Amino acid sequence: MAGHVAFLRAINVGGHTVTMDRLRGLFAGLGLDEVDTFIASGNVIFTSPGKGLPALERRIEAKLEASLGYEVATFIRTAAEVVAIAAYKPFPAAQIRDARAFCVGFVARPLDASARRSLQGLANTIDRFHVHDSEVYWLCANQQSESKFSNAVFEKATGVKVTFRGAATVAKLAAKLEARA
Repeated sequence: MAGHVAFLRAINVGGHTVTMDRLRGLFAGLGLDEVDTFIASGNVIFTSPGKGLPALERRIEAKLEASLGYEVATFIRTAAEVVAIAAYKPFPAAQIRDARAFCVGFVARPLDASARRSLQGLANTIDRFHVHDSEVYWLCANQQSESKFSNAVFEKATGVKVTFRGAATVAKLAAKLEARA
């Protein structure tokens, strides 16, 4: 069985609170195995015999909405993809070190040329972006609270759903996945 990670958007924000025990139970209720969570921001590790990830994303979204009462966008990556995402270096090391925030955005589908242009149109002295495969890397020179960039701004500009995680979180998750292998 293949290892996967579901990155969930808005699982514990906006007044919603979901315990990790409940979240694990909802995933197990879908027939997924070895379900574990990684920090309380909506990162769920699991194994699944199926290969149809888009269909599985839709099943998880439907289950979460039915159980929680609100939409939870879901972005699945294989364990190997998460490890590769954590290892990818979209910006020079010195720029990453000097930035106040470095995040990875998991998108629902790869950005087409128009969406990429729209995203690059959001770049400024604070925010820089790099697109690679189905991820968007965001380098923020200042505190994220000083940036005008957000999930909503990204989605309005590109027409594609996204959820962001700090690159340090993705690296820790990748290390956990490698240890499980």
